[in-house]
Amino acid sequence: MNAIEEKAEQVFAAMEQRCSEKDMLRIRDAFKMAEEAHRQQRRKSGEPYIIHPISVALIAAKEMRLDANCVITAFLHDVVEDTDTTLEDIRLRFGDDVSFLVDVVTKKKKEHYDTTKQVDNYRQLLNSLHYDIRALMVKIADRLHNMRTLESMRADKQMKIAGETDAFYAPLANRLGLIDVKSDLENLSFKYRCELEYNDLEKWIEDDRLNDYERLKAFTNRIEYVLQNVGIEAKAEVYYRRPYSLYRRMLKTNVDYKHIENRYYVRVTYTKCRMPLSEKSVCIKIYSTLSDYFKEKPGSFENLIDNAKENSYRCLRVMFLSQGGVWEDVQICSHRMVETSKVGCMAEIGDNIGEWIKRFRTVLRDIAKQGQEENLLEEISSSLYYDDVSVFTTNGRSIIMPQGSTAIDFAFKLGDDEGLHARFARINGKLSSIKTILKRGDCVKIGTDANAHPKADWLEHVCTYRAKSAIKEYLARHSSTEMLRCPICNPLPGGELIGIKDEEGQVTIHRRSCNKAITLASKYGDSILAVELPEDKNVEYPVTVCIKAIDRYHLLADLIDNITNTLGLGIDSLTTTTVDDLVDCKITFFVHSVGELIRVKAHLYEIPGVDEVRQVL
Repeated sequence: MNAIEEKAEQVFAAMEQRCSEKDMLRIRDAFKMAEEAHRQQRRKSGEPYIIHPISVALIAAKEMRLDANCVITAFLHDVVEDTDTTLEDIRLRFGDDVSFLVDVVTKKKKEHYDTTKQVDNYRQLLNSLHYDIRALMVKIADRLHNMRTLESMRADKQMKIAGETDAFYAPLANRLGLIDVKSDLENLSFKYRCELEYNDLEKWIEDDRLNDYERLKAFTNRIEYVLQNVGIEAKAEVYYRRPYSLYRRMLKTNVDYKHIENRYYVRVTYTKCRMPLSEKSVCIKIYSTLSDYFKEKPGSFENLIDNAKENSYRCLRVMFLSQGGVWEDVQICSHRMVETSKVGCMAEIGDNIGEWIKRFRTVLRDIAKQGQEENLLEEISSSLYYDDVSVFTTNGRSIIMPQGSTAIDFAFKLGDDEGLHARFARINGKLSSIKTILKRGDCVKIGTDANAHPKADWLEHVCTYRAKSAIKEYLARHSSTEMLRCPICNPLPGGELIGIKDEEGQVTIHRRSCNKAITLASKYGDSILAVELPEDKNVEYPVTVCIKAIDRYHLLADLIDNITNTLGLGIDSLTTTTVDDLVDCKITFFVHSVGELIRVKAHLYEIPGVDEVRQVL
């Protein structure tokens, strides 16, 4: 048996454990078809090209544990693009499902791409989520093998492929729950982009491994011994975080390697418990047993079983003090939880996988449908990477948000009505700005108001794609009345207005009494236009008035009551000074039109003691 057949047999051996004889015949047939189609081709490294599809199939079969049709697709994923084999040939031999999957993962050749070849390919993959998630899994397996064999490529090709991996494939693997695959993609990309930093980090990690060995060996041995005494068979192992994870932490915290906390963690994985308990109950039993023996760091406990991250990683996490006087990051889980973290969403069964895919499709459909080409990859990364925080509604519903999300993001997660009319938030019962960044475990309630609407600065305080998209859409619909007003005279709907067009064709609306407008009109008379600023009940404008009055008891309360309760307008700010029983009061409030401002001034004049009301420009 030659090397090619030996490698193919590894695929067959992995699939025989979970496939019928009929499917095994189809898988072997797919290998034959791929071998014949690629027989004359070689890779850049010089090896036979067929090694690549076999390797992709092995990743799909063994590391990702995909189904028979996915493994068949892995064998055939390049035959349509690189050989004379057609999709119809594949359909006749393997059926519609395999033909569809191969079609999705085949890059489409065009004379003219909508944006770039890469972005068009990304969109093609994202749009496949309308039908099936498996195509993404095969494509990630393909990318992983390409990254593992990137050494034979030129430096420019390495950078291109590594950049695509960082921007697109690693975020997808992360959200699909393929923890090991995601980590491999990140680190291989980092290795080829920043070789010096990667090599330095690898050396430091190895130094740590040697220096910490005796202390951590004693700690893990003690954990296993303590658990064995209560009837729990478990393995305690030390896992050092990989270079890219540490590199991101260094950038985020602005510290050097030696000052990064938790450079490794101890995973306690149980395989058998003599007590008839659920997985969660056994994990809690392990935590309880170890916390009786080791000192626990206050506030360090995290329940990532009930409040798992969106990528489905589950464990109980806690910090215990080792005999060396070091706080150790300990993660408690079952063997099944570990296996699930390797294969992600495909390990789920029944309704769980359906719900998971439904949520995932919603995110990617929004990106594919609405994302602007120039920032498509940034939107993918921010929507799918990196860390999540689990927050709660007041009725206990868990909502997973990207780290750095604000109450505005949360409001749009609840629905567009809540987002578009969000005014304030109550976070853990405390009245808070809707721009407040949320933390894991926060309980959030959004206060809405029909008259509240998104403002331009909201875009600086959101990180989810849904919130950004909805805010941009709202601002675009109302930009004509917000962006073209003179900032000096602050014209209002219903006033005496003119428009002046600049050299770029943009029209700015001014009050006719505006000094700037008068100056511009004298220079550019031909650019003056007759304009109207229509009143919009959803758009408010700030105005400031100065009030001079004779001081008396309850004067300030009457001023506020008149504006807010009688006229139903919102006050933004108020300052007042009193000298020799004369009051100077400056109030900024919001109106919809000149007519509304006139009514306010008339009402204020009727208040006893008020002598003068004038608008401040």
